Amino acid sequence: MKLYNTLTRTKEEFIPVKKDKVAMYNCGPTVYNYIHVGNARPLVTFDTLRRYFIYRGYDVDFVVNFTDIDDKIINRANEEGVTSEQIAETYIAAFMEDAKGLNLYDYKTINPRATEYIAPMIEFIQGLIDMGAAYEVAGNVYFNIDSAKDYGKLSKKNIEDLQSGARVDINEDKRNPMDFVLWKTKKTGEPSWESPWGAGRPGWHIECSVMAKTLLGETIDIHSGGEDLQFPHHENEIAQSETLNCKPFAKYWLHNGMITVDKEKMSKSLGNFFTIKDVVKEYDYEVLRFFLLSAHYRTPLDYSRETMDHAKQGLRRLYNAKDHMVAVLEEAVENDVMTGAIEEVEKFEAEFIRHMDDDLNTAGAMASLFDMARYANSNFNEKSNKKEVETFYNVFMKLSAVLGILKKQAEDYDDDEIKALVEERAEARKNKDFNRADEIRELILDKGYEIEDTSKGTVWKKR
Repeated sequence: MKLYNTLTRTKEEFIPVKKDKVAMYNCGPTVYNYIHVGNARPLVTFDTLRRYFIYRGYDVDFVVNFTDIDDKIINRANEEGVTSEQIAETYIAAFMEDAKGLNLYDYKTINPRATEYIAPMIEFIQGLIDMGAAYEVAGNVYFNIDSAKDYGKLSKKNIEDLQSGARVDINEDKRNPMDFVLWKTKKTGEPSWESPWGAGRPGWHIECSVMAKTLLGETIDIHSGGEDLQFPHHENEIAQSETLNCKPFAKYWLHNGMITVDKEKMSKSLGNFFTIKDVVKEYDYEVLRFFLLSAHYRTPLDYSRETMDHAKQGLRRLYNAKDHMVAVLEEAVENDVMTGAIEEVEKFEAEFIRHMDDDLNTAGAMASLFDMARYANSNFNEKSNKKEVETFYNVFMKLSAVLGILKKQAEDYDDDEIKALVEERAEARKNKDFNRADEIRELILDKGYEIEDTSKGTVWKKR
């Protein structure tokens, strides 16, 4: 398997630090608001990578943190007249609801909160001070980037240019304008913790370094997140972690492309974002997951009603194939007539693996599922060999589970999904594919709906 490593700007063969064990850390949300579609992309993308590692036989430790102390949280708390802790609790609960809907918790995910790791953060910072890589000024502690080797190696930023730009907004406490804060001295009305440098709270960058080290070790396999985190967040994580630990922080750095709206990055600051809560008023969570995996994770992905409708239709086609196989299995017979379907499904699975091994090409993997769907719809009927259909179905569902889709059972379908079946049946009748039209009719009946063709069109209702 090859993954594109942002650090080297090349696809590299994946070789874990520990045999058969993968340690993954993905930067999670700052919990001051509902997450939006752009926030969901790395969550879904790297959950899918985790799923694929498990499918390939690895044991995976997967960490997605909560930043539950931050300027944005404090400001939100002040606006609403509540505590920062209350704001964090509210939006962590909202996140967990969205995460469940997006099917992010089929496997164990470790969700540490930054405020649970204050003590190891203080220890980490003190270690940097002791080795001369950090310094304290008036209760604030800064990391000295001159002590870091190859600062800028991840983002490929030119340090001299960065320093020149930083001098525009110079902080006289800093020895170097690019030095960044590790510990912030307490301000009136802010949450704080006691430290050797006085009451205060951690800076943003130190949080992920400490949680990753504490939970996964000094060198992890994969650190991931959106491409907008390359600088300064991930760059600073590397600087402080590798300076203190004297070893690589992460072997592979993976970054997903941005979600755009009219080709412009989706973000809260631009006001062009769509929260998951708003999206699922019109589309199922699973449609959103399908949409987020419909393009290669490193490419930009444009969000619109058109692209979401297309995702909804595509997901429905896969469900139709699933339902078709389930219906066939109820009628299929035990016989010795073999048509080669088992050999075909092995080819489909090999193609799926080839795509996923190529830097997590989920778009190609989805194409393999659609090829399987077409094969099943065209080749399986009530006279098919039961063993062949069952083997094909099991592989189809196993690969779908790698992408985290097709979990619903027939009884979970809503009226929109039945409507899509009715529309597909009408299209089949229009194309004179009456066998397929009859199959879809049977599927609709099996789901507990009545269907009748009238002079005004097809009428359907739940029995």
